[in-house]
Parts: sequence; C-alpha cells; structure tokens
Amino acid sequence: MTAISQDISQQEWHNLPASRVAQKLNANIETGLTSDEVEKRRERYGTNELKGKAGTNPIFRFLLQFNQPLLYILLIAGAIKALIGQWVNAWVIWGVILINAIVGFLQESKAESAIAALASSVQTNATILRNGQKAQVPSTELVPGDIVLLVSGDKVPADLRLLESRNLQVNESALTGESVAIEKNTQPLPADAALAERGNMAYAGSFVTFGTGKGIVVAIGEATETGRISQLIEQGTSLKTPLTRKFDKFSRTLLYIILGIAALTFAVGLAYGNSWAGMFEAAVAFAVSAIPEGLPAVVTVTLAIGVSRMARRHAIVRKLPAVETLGGATVICSDKTGTLTENQMTVQAIYAGGEQFTVTGTGYTPEGEILLDELPIDWQNFPALEESLKAGLLCNDSHLEHKDGQWQVIGDPTEGALITAAEKVGFYRQDLETQMPRLDVIPFESEFQYMATLHEGSKGDNSAQGKTIYVKGSVEAILQRCQQMLDAGGNLTSVDAQTIHQEVDVMADLGLRVLAFAKKSVSVNQNSLDHADIKNGLIFLGLQGMIDPPRNEAIKAVEACQNAGIQVKMITGDHAATARAIAQRMGFNKNGEVLAFTGAQLAQMEQSELATAIEDGAVFARVAPEQKLRIVEALQSKGEIVAMTGDGVNDAPALRQADIGIAMGGGGTEVAKEASDMILTDDNFASIEAAVEEGRTVYRNLLKAIAFILPVNGGESMTILISILFARELPILSLQVLWLNMVNSITMTVPLAFEPKSQRVMQLPPRSPREPLLSQSLIKRIVVISLFNWILIFGVFEWIKQTTGNIDLARTMAIQGLVAGRLFYLLSISHLGVALINQLRGIRLRFKDTSAIAIGMTTTIFLQIIFSQWSLMNNLFSTAPLNLNQWLICLLVGLPMILVAAFANRFDPLD
Repeated sequence: MTAISQDISQQEWHNLPASRVAQKLNANIETGLTSDEVEKRRERYGTNELKGKAGTNPIFRFLLQFNQPLLYILLIAGAIKALIGQWVNAWVIWGVILINAIVGFLQESKAESAIAALASSVQTNATILRNGQKAQVPSTELVPGDIVLLVSGDKVPADLRLLESRNLQVNESALTGESVAIEKNTQPLPADAALAERGNMAYAGSFVTFGTGKGIVVAIGEATETGRISQLIEQGTSLKTPLTRKFDKFSRTLLYIILGIAALTFAVGLAYGNSWAGMFEAAVAFAVSAIPEGLPAVVTVTLAIGVSRMARRHAIVRKLPAVETLGGATVICSDKTGTLTENQMTVQAIYAGGEQFTVTGTGYTPEGEILLDELPIDWQNFPALEESLKAGLLCNDSHLEHKDGQWQVIGDPTEGALITAAEKVGFYRQDLETQMPRLDVIPFESEFQYMATLHEGSKGDNSAQGKTIYVKGSVEAILQRCQQMLDAGGNLTSVDAQTIHQEVDVMADLGLRVLAFAKKSVSVNQNSLDHADIKNGLIFLGLQGMIDPPRNEAIKAVEACQNAGIQVKMITGDHAATARAIAQRMGFNKNGEVLAFTGAQLAQMEQSELATAIEDGAVFARVAPEQKLRIVEALQSKGEIVAMTGDGVNDAPALRQADIGIAMGGGGTEVAKEASDMILTDDNFASIEAAVEEGRTVYRNLLKAIAFILPVNGGESMTILISILFARELPILSLQVLWLNMVNSITMTVPLAFEPKSQRVMQLPPRSPREPLLSQSLIKRIVVISLFNWILIFGVFEWIKQTTGNIDLARTMAIQGLVAGRLFYLLSISHLGVALINQLRGIRLRFKDTSAIAIGMTTTIFLQIIFSQWSLMNNLFSTAPLNLNQWLICLLVGLPMILVAAFANRFDPLD
C-alpha cells in the first residue's frame, strides 16, 4: 500500500466524495484493511482512546486523609501536649493519627483502583471489516482507514465518513447539543458546513438510534471531534455516596457536641479547684473517647468489599450509590428474554398450509425432526411448510457456530432457532443463498415489527418469473399486509385471519413466541427494497412457535425476591399470552393468578386506572418505550424503589429514570450500558437477586460496625464525664482511649466488613429509603451497651484502686475487662458466635466465611497482652503487667456482656 495522507486530522472529510476519502486513506471499502497495515497504522497513530487526566498526586491524596473534622481535635490536642512538654503523649497521639491516615490512604487507593478496573472491564466493541471478513474488535484497536458497520443501538467508536446509509439516524446531543437524532446520508457537503449539519459524518461518542450504515474511520482518539472538545469524558468513580455523606454530616455534628462538652468539662474541673494541666488531660481524654476514629476507615472498607463481592457475582457497579440503593429495592422490573430465560430459543411448533406440525429437539443443536400427528413426515410433500422454513432461513442475519462442544448462535437467538429448525430437515443457508442470492434487506426495527429480504428467483424454478421478497415479523405486522395464503397443496387461497389468530393463541398458551412468515413476487428488474414494497400484497406462508425456557436459577431467584418482599414484574415485547405462560411457569402468581396487560390496554387507561394496573400487574407485554418509562414513574409515585433491567436503545429512558438501572453486559447495547447504574456480565436475573443480597449485606455490616464502635465511645466518654463531675480520678487516660478507639476498635471492627450474608437477609422486607442512619432500635442498642461499658470501666477501676492502691493496675484491668466484654459482644453480633452457639446446641457446625472475625479476635488478644505485659507499652500508656489471676478477673467481668448483648438483641437483632 502507498502512504496515506500525511495529516489526516486536517482533512475536511465531509467535503469529499466517499470514493475520494477511501483513496486518501488508502483503504478498500469492500474488504477493509489487512492485519499488517493495521499494525503499521497503530504504531503511527496510536490507540483509539482519550488520554486520561493525570490522577491526584499521591502526596496530596495522603494529606487529604487528615481533612476529617474529628481528626482536627486530635491534631490540636497533640500540638498542645507538645507545647506543654509532654512529648511522649504528643508523639503517641500523632502516631495514631498517622496510622489512621496510612490505613485510609491505602484502602482508598485500593478501592478506587478496583472500581476503575471494573469499569474498564466493560469494553466497547466495534463491528468492522478486516482482511475481507466481518469481525468484532475492541474500539480501542481501530485505526484510520478501518471500515466500521453500524446498527441501531451502537455507540459510534470513532469519527467516521459514511459510505452507506439505510434509514440511519444518529443522536449527537453530547457533541452538538441537538436533542433530536440526525438523519444521515453519504453525499458530499460544502467545506464550511457546521458540525451539526454534517449529515455524512458520524462522530465518536454519538449513538445510532435507527437504521444501519457503513463508515470509514477518519479520526481516532484525541483527533476526534470529541477529543478536541474534551480531553477526558470522566466516569464517576468517586467513593462519595449518600451513606458516606451521612457519615460526614454525623461527624460534623459530633464534632460540635464534643467540643462543647469538652469545654464544659474543662470549666467545671477548674471550678472544682483542679489544676489546669489535670483538667486539660481530662478534656482531651473526653474528646478522644467520644470520637469514633476508626469508623471512616471501616465504612470505606465495607463499601469496597461490597463492590468486589458484587463483581464476583457477575454484577459490575458503575455508580457506587447503587450498592446502597440495591439493598432497599422494592420492585424489580425485568426483561424476559435472556434475563429470566436461557436465551436458547427452540422452535417447537409450526403452522403452515392449515396443518399443525411439532418440532423435536432443544437448543441450537440441529438434531431433531418435524412431526405431524406425532409421525415423521417428508417435508417435500408439504410446500407451505417448505416455504415457511425457507423464509425463516433466508430472511435471517444470524448463523450458528460449533464452539467449545456446543452450538451457539452468532446473532439473534430467535433467528438461531429458525436456522436450527430448517437444518433439521436438511435446508442449509449456504445452499439456499447460492440458489437465491440476497439483493437487499430491510433490517428489523421495533417501529415496524418486521424484517424483509429481496432475493433472486430460485434457479430451476420455472414458475418464478421475477424476484422474491421474504418477510418475517410479528403476527400483527405481517397479517395486515397479507391478502392470500398457501394451502396444504401449495395453492393460493384467501387468508383466514381468524384461524391464524386461533393458532397464535394456542401456541402462546403453551408459552411459545410466535413469528409469522410471508413472501411476495416482484419484477425481475427490482434490485432494492423499501417499506412501500411490502405495504400490501404479501402471501402468508405460516407460523413458527418457539420457546426460550426459563433459567432454573432465575425461577429460584424470583422466589427469593418475593420472599424478601420484593415484587418482580416482567416487561417484554412478546405476545401477552406468551409472556403470561412463561410468568406462570416462573411463579409470578399474585393472589393465585398472573395479571398481564398489553401496551395497547395501558394506553387506553386513565391515570388512576393505570396506576392500579401497574401496581397489581405482573406482566406487561407489547409495551412501547414511553410506556416502560411510565411504568417506572408510576411505581415510584407509589413510593417504590425500582430496579429496571434493559438491553436496548428503547430501554435507556426507563433505565435512567429507575432508582437502579441494570444493563445487560453480554447482549446489551452501548446506549443501555451508558444509562445504567449496574451491568450484569452474565445477563442473568439470578445475578440481580445476588446483587440485592450483597447490597443488603453491605448495609447490615455497616450497621454492625456502628453498633460495635459507638458503645465503646459512649462508655468511655460517660466514664470520663462522670469522673470529672464527681471530682474523681480518671479511670482511663487519653492515650489509653486512643489505643482502644484506633488499634483495638479497628482490629475488631474491620472483620465485620467481611461478614457473610445472613440466612435471613432475603427473608426480611426492604428497608425504607427514609430510614435514618441511626434508627431508634439501633440507638437503644447503643445506649444499653454503652451503659454496661461504663459500669464495667468505672466498677473495675474503683474496685482495684481501693483494694490495691495501684492506679496504673486499676486502669489496666479496667481496659482489659472492657476488651474482654467487647470480644463477647463481637461474638454476639457475628456469624462466628452463631456458629459456636449452634455447635453447643448440637447443630452441625458451620464456620463458613468466619475466618476474618477469628483472625481479628486473635490479633486483638495478642495486642492486648503486649499492651499490658511489655515494659515499653507500660511506659507509653501508663499500664501495668497482670498476673494470671488478674487476667481471669478481667475475663470474668466481661462475661455478663453475653446477657447484656442478648437483651440488646431484643431491640435490633442485627442479622
């Protein structure tokens, strides 16, 4: 190949004829580029991607870890300690702050990297011509001169000069601000044509909303129009969510309360005649005791783990708030095909020439036969059946491949079923297309509900004086265009619409999806196809009924959602009877029946009647895109939290409106993925149910963390406050509080983020979206446990101080007694504790996924031994070593926590 134009970015491609564009880019329109040429051009022009904006400087991100309201108090306290010469205390406080910052920095980096990796795994593909073959490649691999094929639903992968256009419409609103999709053509335009008026161009980032087209890549990456305007279209990967914002607000409120009480404590102590230094120590001790320093890190860890768990269960979270919202979903509106079902369509019934045929075999494996009255037939004796099978095979854009030991359809599952049915009697596409080559096609569009192809007349068929149009589509769309039909002998007769509709209903009652087939003979001179050609005059050939069986795991998932108080509604483009039959098999029953509505019925309803129908209905069939949106809005107006699945361009408005938009990662269009909050990598409804489980588990684990951390802060702050008010010595010092709140709390609380789902997680009703972070039941639990912690600290301190006179020993035993109680409390709210209780009851032990708690408890015990037994720690934290009897006393005083925790479970069981 000769060298292509040196500066392609400066060419006015819209001003050149298509042939001239291909010449300048040295590209073959019919075969595309060769692999060798692609490599050369990639080396020269790079990859087709926008260069990402440099991330935040790691040093700056580390400094941001100190930008937390509650840490301000500790920073100031450490500074004052240093000013008054208590350098050991100052360095310990600063060390704790530093550790907190390091943990936060590392976890945030890990979490954001995980989210970025998950987002990048959802790759945009492009259909291209290379080496004379059609192929799908990642859009990043495109180079100037590549030939790209576009269909409805595609995201344009690069700037293209259009070579072919059939009813092509492209939404360029992100680039031009024009909200209406632009009709495209291939004609050259004036050089000064504005960007929004360049009808022969398709620009990167825009969406194909209608029709098909072919284009040649003229710009990639930074050279595209989108790249010139913005160096980066940023995807939202922020860890800020509604829940973390609640924590931020909670932190600020707590900060003001703590500062107020600390100031009051300082003033009261001075009024009692205590020393300035002593009261400052008391005020600092109170402040650090009330601050839940480890809570922000625990929140970040828990959310990040939730995202990772969802990814492992085939749900990629694009927008992090979906992790929280999913747990509160009250309605799931699901597409049927491929989500609730296997997406392995199988033709099981054919009606042609007035006869009812049965087809054996399942899936795409071309094995089986066609039966009439349960007996095998010779298809050659049934001309209407032959024509119906031919229509299904020729009016078809898909093909079958044998891969990894099984047959797979490359293209539409429905078309795969038609190919399989034809091959069962020995019809093969390659043979038929050799006899009747395709000349033109009208692709299927939801607006028209049919597909049509134009073919040369069959060679050797003397009756064929011209060319043939084959049409397949919905029964409604095909039948209204037919005036005649083939009878059993292959002769023309008047179409019997009533009988045909009866056959449709029989098939639909069996759960079969029904397609109608027709043909029309046209002039030998006709070489193109338009909608006007098939407006009337078609000959009805027959019906083929097929089923996409429900996924077994989806049936179980629907039942699990219903048990969890989540309504599941099916929204489909299928015939109402077909959808109702599938729903019946899947258990969509409400009050013993499956209530189904069609789009036509919904369109005729008044607003109040529509709201009732949507609330009560389980199946919505033949719905238009705007009706999907109305369904979501009507449910939301009733206070429902709606999760909506979708895979097509038409689903995008409803996906955006839904509280959680869920796109299909395998079969979904780019439009649907862009509009979604979450993407299913396996297109399986069971993954939605699994994601709801994980969402609920994430939220429940966060509540466990709060319920575990805050009672310690409550008990510590009550102890210090009461000691000051009654002019008694502090049972616990500020540095000792920091040890408990940072080292001890984080060691025991972080494992709660790894807690597995509860067996009851999908048996409880959805939580209200208006539920506050600290519910009344949770506040009661925190108060009860805080009171016990206060009694334990104060009681042990006073008892040991009075009996031994050793104040360091008294404080050490008070702390160790508190930690013992915390260990028992941790067991009471964790799955490890449940497993141990089951073992004591003689129930088979299940320690699955409890290793994190066990490791956390073991680490805590080890650290507490060091805390009191190591001389260095004795000097740093004013602790004293314990003997065996003293250790046993600390263990015994913590035991009553078991009963207290059991009492607290009456308010909020936390499972």
